[in-house]
Amino acid sequence: MIKFGTGGWRAVIGDEFTRENLQILAKAMAEKMRAELVGAEGIVIGYDRRFLAKEAMQWMAEVFAEEGIYTRLMANSCPTPLVMYYVQQKNMHYGMMVTASHNPALYNGVKIFTLGGRDADLSQTEDVERYIAAVRPPVKHMDYEDAVKKGMVEIIDPIDDYIDSILDDINTSAIRKANLHIALDPMYGVSEPALKTILITARCDVDTLHGNHDTLFGRQMPAPNPEAMRELSNYVIRNQCDMGIATDGDADRIGIIDDKGRYLSPNDVLVLLYWYLVKYRGMKGPCVRNLCTTHVLDQLAESFGEKCYEVPVGFKWISAKMDETHAIIGGESSGGMAIQGRIKGKDGIYAAALLTEMIAVTGKRISEIHDQIHAACGNPYMAEHNYRFSEELKEEFQKKILEDKLVPEFPFEVESVSYMDGCKVCFKGGGWVSVRFSGTEPLLRVFCEMKDQASAETVCNIYREFLDIE
Repeated sequence: MIKFGTGGWRAVIGDEFTRENLQILAKAMAEKMRAELVGAEGIVIGYDRRFLAKEAMQWMAEVFAEEGIYTRLMANSCPTPLVMYYVQQKNMHYGMMVTASHNPALYNGVKIFTLGGRDADLSQTEDVERYIAAVRPPVKHMDYEDAVKKGMVEIIDPIDDYIDSILDDINTSAIRKANLHIALDPMYGVSEPALKTILITARCDVDTLHGNHDTLFGRQMPAPNPEAMRELSNYVIRNQCDMGIATDGDADRIGIIDDKGRYLSPNDVLVLLYWYLVKYRGMKGPCVRNLCTTHVLDQLAESFGEKCYEVPVGFKWISAKMDETHAIIGGESSGGMAIQGRIKGKDGIYAAALLTEMIAVTGKRISEIHDQIHAACGNPYMAEHNYRFSEELKEEFQKKILEDKLVPEFPFEVESVSYMDGCKVCFKGGGWVSVRFSGTEPLLRVFCEMKDQASAETVCNIYREFLDIE
């Protein structure tokens, strides 16, 4: 019942996300830690604002306490990057975060982090699943209050250390001189306390939208996409802000509205930050992206005399490749990105702070920088479509796409076909389309990047008709 995807384990609350399953997971983790002789160092767990998130954290802590594993719990709902930062700074082997990230409010879940503060990779999550399979419920657990009294559970609040680490890294002096006006939309999630503190400390004027606690996330997904950020865009235009920043539910992903009110996709943000790190921070090195992320990054890397590496979807692949190649930035089209020298995973709060620094240091508007880069490296259109399916259809799709390896006829010459993760077709002269199963939801995801919107939508429609999707 507990299966890990590209972003941890996620499940519908009350269906598979239950107290019993959470305690099975905790028991499995305890067994794994003891087997690896790291149980004595304990574990840290955080939670976001989702329904039952704090209770879920405590339910798992009850099992760890019973198993004799000392557990640190975050005092308040917090960003996922904070837990990763803590694992890294304390040199811990394991940490956990109760969150379903940008999924609908119906979901909750758990992410696991490993040594260095990185997302658990495939070998780790498969190992956890093997331990899960060996657990026989009911799972023994200690009463939560008793666990606290016995010193097996400690409540911690390291948010100030995390904030200070970002303030120490960014050029607050330049930001203070820029007199920036920033609009922030946490999407009812957890980014506001940390991000607002950072921006105000750097003397930015900050206005917040949707900062209150709402477990339904305003009845929409807490994902920084164009539709969800329309109100932020209007606010930026009306109030002449320098930038609008949105973060997803657990603050590891980011979306941006520029000074003209235009939505900048995560692809755009990734390109902007790579450009800034090389041009203004003087960093040197390649970059990493997943296979559903813009190839404009490849063009930019080439202009720097560097290489852009492609990996499967899932941030664990990005962080691993960054380590292997000494890349200075890695990211994905869904909004997550990591910078060399910081935590080994996604951090929307740090990315937002770095973008603010970029505007201040360059003295340019973010729209100006965006247009300058794309004038040099191209400005293709990215289309994205998600299709829900039944189990029967999933088997049919898998056979057609992955077993029989059938590809539709396109009006563009095919250069290559890759099955690294799903199926990706690249066209001669530029452009590509990717079809893969989501690792977090029952969706078939189709991404296509072409020179213009018409071409991209044409390719997506060809694939949709080929798979007979209504």
